[in-house]
Amino acid sequence: MEDKRVFTNEECPYYPCHTLPEGEIFNCVFCYCPLYALGPDCGGAFRYNDKGYKDCTYCTLMHEGSQGFDRVKKLFPQLAELARRQQ
Repeated sequence: MEDKRVFTNEECPYYPCHTLPEGEIFNCVFCYCPLYALGPDCGGAFRYNDKGYKDCTYCTLMHEGSQGFDRVKKLFPQLAELARRQQ
């Protein structure tokens, strides 16, 4: 059965945007990371650049098979709370 949480767009001009560990299925479902706004609580391998911006260049979590989907599902309550505070 096909996993609907995983989609690979090999036609994208940026594909692959990250280098994954060998044998990992590249997932494009979260082309832009919905966890970015969580800052250091996202759980990914990021750094802050010289200008103080979060740099996710070396983070592959969202693109490794269905791991990104599972991570968003787990952290959704934090995302929802962040959205509530923005009202």
